[in-house]
Amino acid sequence: MTIDDIRENFALLEEWDDRYRYVIELGRTLEPMPEADHSAANKVQGCASQVWLTTAIDRSNSKEPVLNFKGDSDAHIVRGLIAILLTLQSGKSAREIVASDPIAVFDELGFREHLTPQRSNGLRAMVERIRHDARETLTAAS
Repeated sequence: MTIDDIRENFALLEEWDDRYRYVIELGRTLEPMPEADHSAANKVQGCASQVWLTTAIDRSNSKEPVLNFKGDSDAHIVRGLIAILLTLQSGKSAREIVASDPIAVFDELGFREHLTPQRSNGLRAMVERIRHDARETLTAAS
């Protein structure tokens, strides 16, 4: 699934109840995270729900390292937000991640008006965690 697929599906759903159900469905598509990865080191700080993110760095491309992420949450909607975020960021180079603005995509989809302040803060914390890992990868590569 691509972000364009998600945009198209969102456009077809006029009611936010339907959009939330779709976001929950997206969360069900996340690759399972091993129980061992539900650790304090992988926990994202600043989220009201429990959220874990792992980062795998692929250095097989001689140009730039590519970051791949896995994520999980104990909240269904948050799992869906993670699925959207990983669609935007996973499999991208560290430089692309640092230069991107995933919050703008979430705003474009209408989440700014439809997420609680706690979930909005949690989303920003997840984005910052991914950016942090990308910046660390760039620093290590130079």
